[in-house]
Amino acid sequence: MKLGRWMALGLTLLLVSTPASAKKTNQELADDVRAAETAFAKTMADRDLKAFATFVSEETIFFGGKGPLRGRAKVVEVWTRFYEGPAAPFSWKPETVEVLDSGTLALSSGPVFDPDGKLINTFSSIWRLEKDGKWRVIFDKGCPVCEPETKP
Repeated sequence: MKLGRWMALGLTLLLVSTPASAKKTNQELADDVRAAETAFAKTMADRDLKAFATFVSEETIFFGGKGPLRGRAKVVEVWTRFYEGPAAPFSWKPETVEVLDSGTLALSSGPVFDPDGKLINTFSSIWRLEKDGKWRVIFDKGCPVCEPETKP
């Protein structure tokens, strides 16, 4: 009887200590990251800077025009200007999402559009599954789209 109790306790501890990501398939994790990126982008459309901040890791690095922005506070400080006014200055959506087999890091990338729907940039974000079970951006970088050459 004592052995049965110890086995039950051991099984319970194993289940409790297993990360949530280990219970999901890679596709389910990719779907979670895609949903997080989509909700992250929706904060721009909704003009909700406070919600934006919840998707950004405390130790994030965003690459921008004047060098990297380090930490959530600095990113929110600089991005505040994008959330001012009634209309979003740009929008984005994930097209590609890949998750490590460990289920701890993911990459999302896709197009960035101006208010008229013109493709102006692409983005790449590295997401980390943090201890609280939420995916947050740890690296973010946008790149301008190259215009195709036109022949005279």
